[in-house]
Amino acid sequence: MALQDVLIDELRDMYSAENQLVKALPKLAKGAKDATLKQLFKDHLEETKGQVLRLREVFEHLGKKPTGQHCNGMEGVIEEGADALEKDEEGASFDAGLVGAALRTEHYEIAGYTACIAMAEQLELDDVVELLQANLDEEVAAAEKITDAAQPILEAANEQPEEEDEDEAPKTAKEKTSDRKSKADEKKASADVKKKR
Repeated sequence: MALQDVLIDELRDMYSAENQLVKALPKLAKGAKDATLKQLFKDHLEETKGQVLRLREVFEHLGKKPTGQHCNGMEGVIEEGADALEKDEEGASFDAGLVGAALRTEHYEIAGYTACIAMAEQLELDDVVELLQANLDEEVAAAEKITDAAQPILEAANEQPEEEDEDEAPKTAKEKTSDRKSKADEKKASADVKKKR
């Protein structure tokens, strides 16, 4: 497979990821309790719409269609954000969960754009690099803004009294499935993970 074909696949993945985020960010904005975090999600939604348009431009430069590939990775990251919205956490602890989900999303995008830019640079696609760099810059800035907004949220969450767990066993079907998968992951990896002494 030629490098440009790999780049096209990666770009289609990013295009799918950004389109999925256009649908997910309003839910995060609606669910956030902290006003600053809520506004960051709203602002980044508008940036994300612009990123979709830039990616369409990239595909025009390459003479290809942007569709044809679903980003499973972003689907998983968005699912984690949806899980955070369903948690029974109160106050700042609830928003702390959203911060974690948002930062995972931003770093996933940062990794994707970084890889695409490296490929486009190797292929000497200067116009494509410029458009992708604009998206990457916005993702890096969004991650920094979320990190800054997180500080008072995390401080407030740290001051919240701990709730006593009557039963730590998973309660919902989703939690039971997650617990089962987590134990299976640990079991599969345990043979390869050595204890440090």
